[in-house]
Amino acid sequence: MRLARRTHVLQVERLTPLGLTPAQARALSVLGRCDQPPRMAELAERLGVVPRAVTPIVDALEEAGLVRRRIDPHNRRSTLLELTDEGTAMRTRMYQARVGAAEDLFASLTAEQRQTLLALLEQADAATASHRH
Repeated sequence: MRLARRTHVLQVERLTPLGLTPAQARALSVLGRCDQPPRMAELAERLGVVPRAVTPIVDALEEAGLVRRRIDPHNRRSTLLELTDEGTAMRTRMYQARVGAAEDLFASLTAEQRQTLLALLEQADAATASHRH
């Protein structure tokens, strides 16, 4: 748990200069992984929050020029969300910030220790995934 907390703190420290809250960064990450622009309700579902919680996040991302809303051509009552070019560039900067945080976190480990840790994490992830299915 301490490691998870420390990872979170390091990521927040790296994301803050980018002008993003953790919730905004998470929403950008999710939007960037969508095959098709999602509706607001779909984004809320993927984030695991109620739909009304997404509105202020999307408002802030739109105001920053990272996300645009557009009317769903198949259902004019629905709004689709898509990353702007600046939003895509911000996802790249976020990724670099997260890599930097991980490098800081594991800087004291040798290459061999990092390989061992990676193997253990992959094994734990595989075991967890098999229990979910």
